[in-house]
Amino acid sequence: MENIRKSLVERNTKETQIKLKLDLDGSGVSDIDTGIGFFDHMLEGFAKHGLFDMELSVNGDLHVDSHHTVEDTGIVLGQCIKEAIGDKKGIKRYGHMILPMDDALVLCAIDLCGRPYFSYDAKFDVDKIGYMDTELIREFFYAISYSAGMNLHIKVLDGINSHHIAEAMFKSFAKALDMAVSYDSRIEDVLSTKGSL
Repeated sequence: MENIRKSLVERNTKETQIKLKLDLDGSGVSDIDTGIGFFDHMLEGFAKHGLFDMELSVNGDLHVDSHHTVEDTGIVLGQCIKEAIGDKKGIKRYGHMILPMDDALVLCAIDLCGRPYFSYDAKFDVDKIGYMDTELIREFFYAISYSAGMNLHIKVLDGINSHHIAEAMFKSFAKALDMAVSYDSRIEDVLSTKGSL
């Protein structure tokens, strides 16, 4: 039942040039360069804890700000996830994680239903972490949800340190996604009473 679940997406606009290779069945190896150090750190954590292999290069208009780089990377990552999953036969479809990181506790829940929906409950006490605007974290996950056709809920249950909160978001998303795309031998087709996702 298991297939090779890899994807390659390139997206070029006047604002960003992005190339992303993704392997859902990897070991957590990544090579990431977005031009934003904290964003690279978050995406490396996503790859490592989801056990996804990922190669990402982004050339964005950072002389303007970080918005296009972060949002467009979310769009491309969502496209890569959707392409790599394929027909969704045999996968669990749902994934969830409540992940602690020191003071932070973050819930993430996913349904790979093909219908985008995004719910986000988080507040940061700082405007930036490193050179990344904290408000862009929401834009990143929103873009993934809509380009992947994913129902995605992220809720910060507790936390003081902004770095820890953000990192717990990316890691909980990784663990939830890993669960959702994993195979279950009892599922012979797609996990839906409708017969399609």
